[in-house]
Amino acid sequence: MNTDPTQQTPTGWWTEAAIYQIYPRSFADSDGDGVGDLPGITARLDHLVELGVDAVWLSPFYPSPQADAGYDVADYRNVDPLFGTLADADKLLTEARSRGLRVIVDLVPNHTSSAHRWFQEALAASPGSLPRSRYIFRDGLGPAGDQPPNDWQSVFGGPAWTRTVDPDGQPGQWYLHLFDTGQPDLNWDNPEVHEEFLDVLRFWLDRGVDGFRVDVAHGLIKQANLPDWQEPQEILSGNEIDKPRPPMWDQEGVHEIYRQWRQVLDSYPGERVLVAEAWVEPAERLARYVRPDEMHQAFNFEYLLAAWTAPAQYAVITRSLEATDSVGAPTTWVLSNHDVVRHASRLGLAIGGGRPNGIGIGDPQPDAALGLRRARAATLLMLALPGSAYLYQGEELGLPEHTTMPDEARQDPTWARSGHTQRGRDGCRVPIPWEADAPSYGFGPTDASWLPQPPSWAEYALDRQRDVPGSTYELYREALRLRRAHGLGRGTLEWLSSDDETLVFRNGELTVLTNFGDAPVPLPPNAEVLATSAPLTGIAIPTDVTVWLRS
Repeated sequence: MNTDPTQQTPTGWWTEAAIYQIYPRSFADSDGDGVGDLPGITARLDHLVELGVDAVWLSPFYPSPQADAGYDVADYRNVDPLFGTLADADKLLTEARSRGLRVIVDLVPNHTSSAHRWFQEALAASPGSLPRSRYIFRDGLGPAGDQPPNDWQSVFGGPAWTRTVDPDGQPGQWYLHLFDTGQPDLNWDNPEVHEEFLDVLRFWLDRGVDGFRVDVAHGLIKQANLPDWQEPQEILSGNEIDKPRPPMWDQEGVHEIYRQWRQVLDSYPGERVLVAEAWVEPAERLARYVRPDEMHQAFNFEYLLAAWTAPAQYAVITRSLEATDSVGAPTTWVLSNHDVVRHASRLGLAIGGGRPNGIGIGDPQPDAALGLRRARAATLLMLALPGSAYLYQGEELGLPEHTTMPDEARQDPTWARSGHTQRGRDGCRVPIPWEADAPSYGFGPTDASWLPQPPSWAEYALDRQRDVPGSTYELYREALRLRRAHGLGRGTLEWLSSDDETLVFRNGELTVLTNFGDAPVPLPPNAEVLATSAPLTGIAIPTDVTVWLRS
């Protein structure tokens, strides 16, 4: 871990930025159809300025059948009419830039939509043809070819192979889809695929985006012989030091792809960045994605998944900093996103009870008050760490997961493909509340909402929290202000104390203390409290509370 302030550290806006993820469907709806859109985002940019973030990351807004909420892309160079137009995207970029906000967009290179022109050409073509070589088609096993080419399972549940029907109506080859059937995996052994995505990068860089968050960045290359894989298919599994690496994840060939991409980004002015969504363990292996000639950042999912205990937090923070320091890259910190249970609910579950893929009616319900208390403490701890911080829309309001959503309202393909055993990600994607007494809580001009908003949303609305001392929104605003004022993102971490109940570290002139134990912890003598995640008890720090101190 870099605790030596004289050691050279990486520079660039992204190394210390607070970056806010917008899920376009659920941020702001300008036209009342119940789905968020780009004009809605543009109209709410001042909220992000007021909050104090540096950049925005937009989840996909490209033309798509929406089999997986836009992560099935049919056209990488346009905007889905559901979200607006290319002109709307250009206006968003211009308005964001005028406010000092940078914009990162999602790129989905592991797979396209089955509606993509390439895949439609492949279905119409014969086995072994050029159109089919852009994807991963294989003959089936068995005398009639009616068995999948291997035993791989989809991340969303069920087989990862679907059999095609030839133009003459006869059963044909099988195609690989590590996610939904509407998301066929591309064949990155084909040079044409490489050239296509280099061109897509340039298309959006020319329009002024500041970088790309790369979806499933660890999945582009598959082991050549596509061997069977007997382990359960999980997006973060099999990468531990003592286990074999899955043949579909984290193969060596992905790194050459990102070296090519880095050269393209480096040819543009203004510090454009690549951010890897790579579910890779351990931290040392994830760090390989952010070597000096590859990506700029990689999401720290090991940190997101770490248990809420002092030993677990100490271990993952230390390991993360040491791994990224070893390659001269910044560390990222993230607690929630569009794929996981919101941390205000996740931290209200029993510690060590596992990580549910969604929570619904009949499931063990989180303790809402405990979850929010721990979420606020976790956020204040995270924002004090050196590196960049990613925030997910609505967490600044303390939004919990929608854990009582009717099952019939669910749209995540995980719910159907898992045989209704995994409720999936809809609960963290519910449109966020802006105004307590407005239709759809201010999400749009009507009551329409593509996912149902729970009745409790009113109490979390922005207009109920703005300028209210102690509200979660004001806690975020003040923490982000102090983070910037004290240069915490570009600072260095020095551990002062770590045991089973507390963590104490210094970053610059601030001391940060989190109490995980059952008993209050005395404040250090002569310490000035700059921020606290919950009210203190006299001169003591209660359980599940983080404080920032200056002495």
